[in-house]
Amino acid sequence: MSDLLYRWPAAAEFGARVPKDKFYEHGAVPAAVREKFVAEVQRIIWAYKLAESTVNLPGSDTVPEIQVFRIDAKGDEVSEPVLTAIDKAIQFPIVFEINRIQGDAEHVRMVAAHKQLSAKAPHLSAYYSTGWQCADTDRRPLPTAITLPALYTALLEPLTPVAIRPGEDTATVAAKLQRVRTLERELAVLERKLRTEPQLNRKIELRRTLKTKQSELDSLK
Repeated sequence: MSDLLYRWPAAAEFGARVPKDKFYEHGAVPAAVREKFVAEVQRIIWAYKLAESTVNLPGSDTVPEIQVFRIDAKGDEVSEPVLTAIDKAIQFPIVFEINRIQGDAEHVRMVAAHKQLSAKAPHLSAYYSTGWQCADTDRRPLPTAITLPALYTALLEPLTPVAIRPGEDTATVAAKLQRVRTLERELAVLERKLRTEPQLNRKIELRRTLKTKQSELDSLK
């Protein structure tokens, strides 16, 4: 888990507060998720809009803009169903910053899913996050990039548990993330089977399969 926050460009500041009920208008948001919005979210700020007009980087159909949303939490956390509802309502990639107050200290973490846009609902990977950090921690400049898709990939690279090669697009990264999740599930199943398998020849076969899949997982990370 990386510990970093980005220094978003002043020229990209948007600063618009978004009512929570706006997200209920986009698709069927279950009652349980609406309750989470009420219980967990103090306010939602559309904080920055990274676009060609604000950061002078060309976009594409897959990444026309990148939005930064700040969510002020009522308590200790904002759960993933809330983030998913916001992500599905906005047809742009989003990077979230979640703020919370504990005592006299303000903490923030950055969280995002790799997002692939489509004509219907966008496709989201799992969410990945930094650790909680003091809100006044030094922020890192944005990664160097010549397009918005390249910037989006670079912004999320420190969060995600896969190696990203130069030039890889969002779809490729999302496919890698999905493969990592699949391999991790398969490895967990194999390890359980190995612990309970009584036959030696079967144990040898399971170990061989486990080693092959672990090698593939290591190469992705």
